[in-house]
Amino acid sequence: MSNSGQFSFRKHVAPQPSGNIGKAERTRAAILNAALGIIWSHPFRDMTVGSLMAETGFSRSVFYQYFDDLHDLMKTLLEDLQVDIFDVTGAWFEGVGDPIVLLDESLSGLVTVCYKFGPILRAVDDAAATDERFEKDWRRFLGKFDDAVTSRIEADQQQDLIPGFDARPIAIALNRLDAYTLINAFGQRPRKNPKPVNEALSRIWIASLYGSEWPEKGSSNLVRK
Repeated sequence: MSNSGQFSFRKHVAPQPSGNIGKAERTRAAILNAALGIIWSHPFRDMTVGSLMAETGFSRSVFYQYFDDLHDLMKTLLEDLQVDIFDVTGAWFEGVGDPIVLLDESLSGLVTVCYKFGPILRAVDDAAATDERFEKDWRRFLGKFDDAVTSRIEADQQQDLIPGFDARPIAIALNRLDAYTLINAFGQRPRKNPKPVNEALSRIWIASLYGSEWPEKGSSNLVRK
């Protein structure tokens, strides 16, 4: 995702002749950005293909060149958001050194991305309550993070950095806490101040995993190899 707040889609572009790739990507990005603009201020259930495409200046028929329906569009937004979240949280998942510093850096990245794109989380979470397809998308989205956090906790447990509790229930609890907190803070305007949100999540994650002595210090003498 770019610093401008425009949604950057990294995949899902249908094969095009080489001369048309740039135009196809720009058109698809325009549709995705228009959708994001709408869900900033309106519930997803109020969005129609007509209202969406009116924001882009393209005809309704152009929408169906890229997406099957609005569910397909929202699924694309969610999948690309997942890629970007993993990008900015890679320090903790993959890095070596002080895990407290790595975790704090990753949570800061998570908050930054969700500050920009929180309505995607809110829209899919809301739709999941009444639509089985969105429920599956949301469960799959959260499950990817459950798997990744579980694996990271278990790896740090093997290095005696984290106590030997059952990792998966803790991973699920922390991820659901993140989801609720980020949706509540950044799911619609006016957004909350990201700094206290970041501080709260960092304190909870660090204390829950590594010990209550480290959140205030922001670093530790722990070393992940």
